[in-house]
Amino acid sequence: MSYSPWQRAEVPGPKRGIPLQRPEVLSALLNKSKRPILIVGHKSVEMDLRGKKLIDYLINLAKTGKIPVIATAHIIKEFSTRGFDNVTSMPVMDVANRLRDPDWKGLDGLGPYDLALFAGLPYYMEWLVLSGLKDSKSLKTISIDGFFQPNASWSTPNISSSELGDFLDGLIGKLGEN
Repeated sequence: MSYSPWQRAEVPGPKRGIPLQRPEVLSALLNKSKRPILIVGHKSVEMDLRGKKLIDYLINLAKTGKIPVIATAHIIKEFSTRGFDNVTSMPVMDVANRLRDPDWKGLDGLGPYDLALFAGLPYYMEWLVLSGLKDSKSLKTISIDGFFQPNASWSTPNISSSELGDFLDGLIGKLGEN
């Protein structure tokens, strides 16, 4: 497993994310969170993890903790064709700006989010979004798409798609136990 940025030219600053080694750690973070949110990009439809798309894992993850989902780009239709309707469409840069705003009351008007999970965004775009969010005192960020993001508070290391599938299966199983 590698804990260096997935793209060679991407060098983070002095504050660096913590690699997620085990799904139990992420499960504990999600259980501790009062207001998590999941931001999903278009690559989640393209990424194949052992014959299953990343978006399918993310839908199962959202269902276990009743986590609201923001679909970026054009993939909101992918959620509805899979029978998942607890999703909002919003451009990723708009999501980033709103997450930085301490006065944003969230999608439901109940207040700001304390944990944001990111998956399926292009690496360089997620890098920039996480870089802009990493100094937030009230928001923790997690990248869960198998490419280490040092600007996130926590991130999966650089792992194969099969290993990512195992990680997400373990996470969903652990959250289902609670």
